[in-house]
Amino acid sequence: MSTEVQEMPEQGEIVLATITKVMDHGAYVTLDEYNGIQGFLHISEIAPGWIRSVSRFVKDGEKKVLLVKKVNQDRGDIDLSLKQVSKDQKKQKLKEVKKFEKGKTLLQNVKEKGKLSDEDIDKLEDMIYSKFDSVYDAFIEIGRNGIESIKELKIPKKTATVIEEICSKIKLPSVEIRGIMEITNNKSDGVEIIKKALLDATKKDPTIDITYLGAPKYRLSITSEDFKSAEKTLKPILVEIQESIEKKKGSFKFTREESKKTREN
Repeated sequence: MSTEVQEMPEQGEIVLATITKVMDHGAYVTLDEYNGIQGFLHISEIAPGWIRSVSRFVKDGEKKVLLVKKVNQDRGDIDLSLKQVSKDQKKQKLKEVKKFEKGKTLLQNVKEKGKLSDEDIDKLEDMIYSKFDSVYDAFIEIGRNGIESIKELKIPKKTATVIEEICSKIKLPSVEIRGIMEITNNKSDGVEIIKKALLDATKKDPTIDITYLGAPKYRLSITSEDFKSAEKTLKPILVEIQESIEKKKGSFKFTREESKKTREN
């Protein structure tokens, strides 16, 4: 008989679960991240207010993000809540799960391409988690900054070469912020003044792109790995262009457009 103690979630933890049996007073679920151990979602924790039918809110086979309300280690009981999970918590959990699944796929690719054993992959995973929160985060880091960015992990050369090859094919997540600049200068050499101001700005950063839309409008876009970095780049560029234009007696106006976020593979 096995004496292994099954790992249990902690109270207050957000988990991903699969509905296995819907009943009048609630639903039984299995916890995806805890080897399918069972928990219970009581009708009072499904949604605010009076619930006429549990099956209107949860269905067999459906996956739900739930809050662990109570854990009884001795009895193995896990009480869960759906109504106490916020939209942000749900979004964050699904994002984490998606990252984890992508990480598993990437490790499988490394295993196949490098002809590695399960033991080799387990060791590699342990190395990665010593520095990163997820395998996916590690591969994105390598994709951006090269295999040298994880050299302290001392991954075997053959495996590192395979990882680098896989990372080179990953479409890196990025964001784009943009807006319309309306620029005028009525001097005889006004066009040249505008051209110079815009050219000087783009030379300083390859993430900046300026497109002519037809006088007096130009679209400025900045691509970066996250919105914070993009915004940090945008502000001084706008100040520089505006000062350059207005110094030569021109006019400048900037109107923001909707930002974009690319989805990674």
